[in-house]
Amino acid sequence: MAGAGAAAVPYAGERICLTTRHGKERALALPFRLGLGASLAVQGCDTDRLGTFSGEVERAGDALSTCRRKALLGLEASGLRLGLASEGSFGPHPSVPLLAVGQELLLFVDLERNLSVLERRTEWRTNYSHRRLGPGEDPAAWLGQVGFPRHAVIARPAGGSRQPIHKGISAAAELREALAACRRADARGEVWLETDMRAHLNPTRMRSIRRLGLALVRRLRSPCPACRAPGWGLQDTEPGLPCSWCGTATQLTAHERWGCQHCGHSERRPRRDGLEAADPGHCPFCNP
Repeated sequence: MAGAGAAAVPYAGERICLTTRHGKERALALPFRLGLGASLAVQGCDTDRLGTFSGEVERAGDALSTCRRKALLGLEASGLRLGLASEGSFGPHPSVPLLAVGQELLLFVDLERNLSVLERRTEWRTNYSHRRLGPGEDPAAWLGQVGFPRHAVIARPAGGSRQPIHKGISAAAELREALAACRRADARGEVWLETDMRAHLNPTRMRSIRRLGLALVRRLRSPCPACRAPGWGLQDTEPGLPCSWCGTATQLTAHERWGCQHCGHSERRPRRDGLEAADPGHCPFCNP
């Protein structure tokens, strides 16, 4: 992050309100302190009312609107002018249902500048998973796959009202008790197990949030070439990189769209890695 001038670091010495109940400051405090010279003030608002991973409260809006509501809740409670919030979504890949994928959003809000800067990350390294456990079935193999006990899990009866729910299970004895309670409550003795995706109980997700924080800090250090507001960076990509054999357009990125989330200025740029042609293995003509 070194090399940017003082004008590119507008938040040095500032306090930024981080709205979280799940310890995300452990992932974000250091990048913001070292990269911006700013400190995070944690505001523990009841963000569960905006939606929960375990489904007791459905998320009313999309991930971005929920993330924005989180940030504004914290700003209102704290009285600060700078806010930060994150939101995650997890599920099966739309094209490869057996592959789990996550999307992490991290939103920075500057009320004085009327500025919102968003960084997003599609996360392939996720332990998101669930399993229906039959009566007497041993969950050991599944637990190993999801990283238990370092990663917590959730248990509930598989049928009916699916209550009671046992969250944040991170010890073998605790799991045994939860499984027994869920089997007693289920007509068939079946248990529904799922990964607990709350950040403080999921080290894999916490690492992803840290990487997102580093990316957001880099963006905040980059001023727009038109209006000089913080937050200049990659906004979108355009497919169409030509095949190196026949020139047919592929789905690989051909150009990048960089822009400012404050004034709307944008620029179309070549790929940063300089790649000008795609391997024929990606070509719909050469490798149908």
